[in-house]
Amino acid sequence: MSGAVMNAATGVGSLPGEAAREAAKTVTGSFEEFPYLAELPARGPGADMIGRSLGLLVDMYAHVEPSGWRLSDRPGRDTKRARSWLGEDLDALEEFTQGYQGKLKVQVVGPWTLAAALELHGGEAVLRDPGACRDLGGSLAEGLRAHLADVRRRIPGAEIVLQVDEPSLTSVLRGEVRTASEYRTYRAVDRQVVEGALRDLFAVHEGEAVVHSCAPDVPFALLRRSGVAGVSFDFSLLTERDDDVIGEAVEGGMKLFAGVVPGTDGPLSDPGGSVMGVRKLWRRLGLAPGTLAESVVVTPSCGLAGASPAYARAAMAHCVRAARSLADNPE
Repeated sequence: MSGAVMNAATGVGSLPGEAAREAAKTVTGSFEEFPYLAELPARGPGADMIGRSLGLLVDMYAHVEPSGWRLSDRPGRDTKRARSWLGEDLDALEEFTQGYQGKLKVQVVGPWTLAAALELHGGEAVLRDPGACRDLGGSLAEGLRAHLADVRRRIPGAEIVLQVDEPSLTSVLRGEVRTASEYRTYRAVDRQVVEGALRDLFAVHEGEAVVHSCAPDVPFALLRRSGVAGVSFDFSLLTERDDDVIGEAVEGGMKLFAGVVPGTDGPLSDPGGSVMGVRKLWRRLGLAPGTLAESVVVTPSCGLAGASPAYARAAMAHCVRAARSLADNPE
């Protein structure tokens, strides 16, 4: 990110509830310096992160089957619903960001998690077919370009940070995504192919791109090579095995969106306690404490869709206080 990011905190994506205006008001009130476009999956298929991203596709369509999302030949009601809800969410965000200048995050599901979640006409995942994966990536990139242009038009003062959600990325790389029968897994996708598709998606955005995954074993090194500005992850899943690659990434200028606040209801520790692990990581890596506030953005560990509305609000406020604690007391 350009310059120091003091007291940086933001959310991940999803929130509880179904009211777009309420969500936009909560997000912009909680994260005054780094709001984001909220997702409200409780509304149903098309408001979930997969459905919303499928609604962005250009010349590719999907509908809901009992097994999940499946490719269609033409846009149906599920696609229309996804686009309508996205429009509603953008209208609400636009209303609460009049005159706003600063960072604004928008999320899209990346090509590999989409390929693992979306079914071909026969019921197997798109992931099975390299040609279909390429088509999906290209269609997503075109749709994303138009979506980002729409956000810029609505909120001209925003410096857009693109978050690409890739929770299935590690499974795709390891060949752990199960086939429709559940008895086998799809072949692992070559790392260079994975990297190339991500790079092509980031290329449609002129600003910073961040990849989010709240799964274990986030492939930090691959993501760094693909050109991301930051990685968003569940901090509790890090192991000391990740230290070297994280140290290299941070020294290379990569930001860590550290998910340190639980995503579901539970007691919240004091804000300083929430970022204690981040301070310890910095000490282990031998990094200068003064770089903490520039390199770390504090977030919930994952989306907040499974939380109560009261806890979601408390968790967001807690992220802001924890980020302030990290900036004020880096040691």
